[in-house]
Amino acid sequence: MAGKVLSRFTVFDLVIIALMACLGIAVKPFVVPLAHIITGPLFIPGGAVAGGFYMLWIVLGAGMVGKPGTATLIALVQAVAIIAVGFFGTHGAVSLITYLVPGLAVDFVLLLSRHRGCCAGCCFIGGIAANISGTLLVNLVFFRLPLIPLLLSGSAAALSGGLGGLLAFQLLRKLRQFNLLEVPGTLEGES
Repeated sequence: MAGKVLSRFTVFDLVIIALMACLGIAVKPFVVPLAHIITGPLFIPGGAVAGGFYMLWIVLGAGMVGKPGTATLIALVQAVAIIAVGFFGTHGAVSLITYLVPGLAVDFVLLLSRHRGCCAGCCFIGGIAANISGTLLVNLVFFRLPLIPLLLSGSAAALSGGLGGLLAFQLLRKLRQFNLLEVPGTLEGES
């Protein structure tokens, strides 16, 4: 089954998936402490604000590869890498789920919209979906925030995720402008 799913991806696609997963992991330790400066006094988790800056790699990878399931694979590689290197952080083995859900959310948005990271709208919504799903899942599993801080955390996650998605789109646009990527269409009419 895994071989059949992976056979849709070229070696170059798989390299991009691995690279985006690693960049998402590498950026997180630098961005989260900076976000805690802002979120600490507001009593909301730093990942809600920082998430947009490391979720952008999932959206960027999905746009670069342009194939369904790409975001989920990026998130899965991140989860496996985090567990394999023993860098559990505060999530422990639950990292498999907390890392996977944002990738599933991006793929779900792209599937529903029949887009592939081709426009600012799908990247924006994909970034929001990734960061909100990750933030709400972590809040549900670990923090169990009361309603008002949860709404504040979700709002910060939506804003940060949307901005991360827009940043991913701008990077995709520049890569396409320099003919480093093909301009993907939507999924309409494809089987």
